[in-house]
Amino acid sequence: MLICERPARRRAFIKGMSALEGTHQLSSASLDSYAGAAPAGPTAAESARQSLRHLAVVRVTHWIFALGVIGLILSGSGILISHPRFYWGETGAVGVPALIDLPLPMIIGPSVWNRPIHFFFAWFLVLGALTYVIGGLVTRHIGKDLLPAKSDLGWRPIARVIWDHLRWKRTSADEAWTYNVVQRLTYLFVLFVLFPGIVWTGLAMSFTVASVFPFLATLIGGHQSARLFHFVFASLLLIFLIVHLAMLVLVGFRSHVRAMITGRIPQKRSTL
Repeated sequence: MLICERPARRRAFIKGMSALEGTHQLSSASLDSYAGAAPAGPTAAESARQSLRHLAVVRVTHWIFALGVIGLILSGSGILISHPRFYWGETGAVGVPALIDLPLPMIIGPSVWNRPIHFFFAWFLVLGALTYVIGGLVTRHIGKDLLPAKSDLGWRPIARVIWDHLRWKRTSADEAWTYNVVQRLTYLFVLFVLFPGIVWTGLAMSFTVASVFPFLATLIGGHQSARLFHFVFASLLLIFLIVHLAMLVLVGFRSHVRAMITGRIPQKRSTL
């Protein structure tokens, strides 16, 4: 009886060990498949790279632009009220019919001490623009962040963004912290049309500079024509500044200003 029971017990023992080993293999396979199905989270370096919004060269030149533009607008306003009339050609005076006569009081005094201030802040614009363009090309910021995709250059995407903003509605690009097509085109226009135009016409108005490089004034019609173009470019820059501030209010003024200071997208606070 005992001889018959021993093989039976041995077989039961071997069967139990095999079942236990199979269970262990199944658990190991399940863990391996689970580990493969659940990708590892981003590393600290990847998270920092993903939250980076503005490069250092963008942030530094942005505040140089801001200081320069504000200084130019304030000092330029003091120069403008000394003679708020515009002419076409080489000469213009009080007794000559004006092409544009702004309804502003004519006060000569502020123009005298505003001119050197105006030239001082012009250097902010020139040096800031040169630094931004060179840095933007080196870091590929201009090509990656400012040049719009071909698919976005149609009138429908552009009109959609403008219509959403006119209705005070955020776009998908605003939510994703990226430049929409209208922003990209506007920044390119300001950078490569407005800024060079302001600098060119400003130099053309200087009799000292124009005496050495007369083509600066003659190519655009004369000194008074240069003054007219300078006013048009400056007015467009003022409009851009107003719209820019309005859009900041729409998408979140504090968060975007903080991002332009720190360079990173502010993380949303947990409500738990």
